[in-house]
Amino acid sequence: FFSKSMAFTIMDQNRDGFIDKNDLRDTFAALGRLNVQNEELEAMVKEAPGPINFTVFLTMFGEKLKGTDPEETILHAFKIFDVEGKGFLKADFIKEKLMTQADRFSEEEIKQMFTAFPPDVRGNLDYKNLCYVITHGEEKD
Repeated sequence: FFSKSMAFTIMDQNRDGFIDKNDLRDTFAALGRLNVQNEELEAMVKEAPGPINFTVFLTMFGEKLKGTDPEETILHAFKIFDVEGKGFLKADFIKEKLMTQADRFSEEEIKQMFTAFPPDVRGNLDYKNLCYVITHGEEKD
């Protein structure tokens, strides 16, 4: 659902195939954090053994997530958009993001997802249940 290549593409703001300090600054700005210190960005970039291309990113991503629950990781990706902490997001919002960002979903893929995980009558998608199903393969009662 929220693939590592999607995360890389979102962070590679200038689309040059590498994540650098400016890409990180722009990513933070897109998430609403405008006052990131230069030192903080430099420290992040220095964690990599060299230029951060997709392969290096995957390795770093894997190391950061080692021992973490995949359900929590996916939940965290959704929580970024759920600023009010409601536990659901508007289906239209999810559809727009999935069809316009990184590994773009087709109309058919969106239809399949909403068939498997239909929004409620108000058009809200329960992403906590969705994350559970993605990682465990069955719905919570």
